[in-house]
Amino acid sequence: MDGIKPLLDGYKAYLTVDYRRDEALLRSLAEHGQSPRAMVISCCDSRVEPSAVLGTIPGDLFVVRNVANLIPPYLDDSRHHGTSAALEFAVTSLEVPHIIIMGHAMCGGIKALIEGSVDESGGSTFIANWMSIAREAKDSVICNGHDHEKVQEEVEKAAILHSLKNLMTFPFIKQRVEAGKLQLHGWYFDFSSGELLGYDKDHDGFINLTANL
Repeated sequence: MDGIKPLLDGYKAYLTVDYRRDEALLRSLAEHGQSPRAMVISCCDSRVEPSAVLGTIPGDLFVVRNVANLIPPYLDDSRHHGTSAALEFAVTSLEVPHIIIMGHAMCGGIKALIEGSVDESGGSTFIANWMSIAREAKDSVICNGHDHEKVQEEVEKAAILHSLKNLMTFPFIKQRVEAGKLQLHGWYFDFSSGELLGYDKDHDGFINLTANL
């Protein structure tokens, strides 16, 4: 209970201050439903909180968090697909105009993928199969001449681009992108420096998104 009590204390503080501040907004969202300005696919990492990083309020973001902020390729079968289901709902029901894949520095999932500590023989039931989504991204990075930290950063960024490519395998996403109704974004957050980068097709690389703000 010792680890839970601070969370309950935090809820009491939220109810007293933040909830009262946002009460009218929350009641409106309850009555009229949500219309988020963007969908964000972020990592489960406790050090990266999209709503805090982006300074949003309730109703702004439709957030999905999974290990290493990965997007699997489209697959129409009878299995359970949590991230794909969220994509379908956000795009076809909520009609979000933007999807942001928000990767980050020092990702534990990417680190495990690089080091080979997650594979089918390592006793992992789910993680190895999930991280295989990013195996092509890892293989695309030329490691020669780079230290471990630089290699990890490059694989983290390559995984974002690979997930962007996988987004376009979903028919309902591809259709809306080509119709100009949906934009896809690849972002990279370094929580140790506070820097937020975004992939720029013209530069074929990640650039500082806030340099000119």
